[in-house]
Amino acid sequence: MAKAIEQYSFKEIEKHNDSKSTWIVINNDVYDVTQFLKEHPGGEEVLLEQAGKEATETFEDVGHSSDAREMMEKFKIGTLVAAERKADLPKKSDADWKEPSDASSSDSSLKSWILPVALGLIATAVYRLYFMS
Repeated sequence: MAKAIEQYSFKEIEKHNDSKSTWIVINNDVYDVTQFLKEHPGGEEVLLEQAGKEATETFEDVGHSSDAREMMEKFKIGTLVAAERKADLPKKSDADWKEPSDASSSDSSLKSWILPVALGLIATAVYRLYFMS
């Protein structure tokens, strides 16, 4: 028989906002990261800033690796109560953080100057047509 998943409200989570008890919410899941504070590669301050709060956007903006996402599972203690859940933000995979290939990079740089040059040519033609006649 599967163990029931513990559910927490933000009222309960907000109490765990210091280095003695540090809980964060990421994609509606609740994590107790107290034991991970000293090990966190970004420093414990990063986690303490999010302690007792919704941290999904901050977590996703950093672009954590798949290894980091797997490691999170051992700190998961439950989920948010259904009434307080939000739609999951899309997860940023490792591929989202890689540098573009040379082909797509050159395509991008080509597109970035075509529009300004085209607008310049049109402006020049309009100027000559109306003000030089």
